[in-house]
Amino acid sequence: QVQVVESGGGLVQPGGSPRLSCVASGSIDSINAMGWYRQAPGKERELVARITNGGTTNYADSVKGRFTISRDSAKNTVYLQMNSLKPEDTAVYYCNARITNYLKGAGWTRDYWGKGTLVTVSS
Repeated sequence: QVQVVESGGGLVQPGGSPRLSCVASGSIDSINAMGWYRQAPGKERELVARITNGGTTNYADSVKGRFTISRDSAKNTVYLQMNSLKPEDTAVYYCNARITNYLKGAGWTRDYWGKGTLVTVSS
């Protein structure tokens, strides 16, 4: 089994700079990528930022220059540093881990999701 757990959400004032953390644990052979998604009320879930095991990152246009994704591979942990927060960044932020496990030479890849952490940007 694999568990993905986020932390670091809460109420933040506009312009604030919180950092979210996400840890993947359990039966993990290889993490291909980890990322952050968010879902605002009444909207679909969208990609915020993603980082591959090779270190390649990509960001939603709405957060480029304000958010930074990073990782600690040894700890199976990914971080999202959020700066200059705006009210429109209010959402539940979900962590995703794309993991490959192997059994008898065969590999299978699956996406695992955390339960989400709420970030509310308000004065």
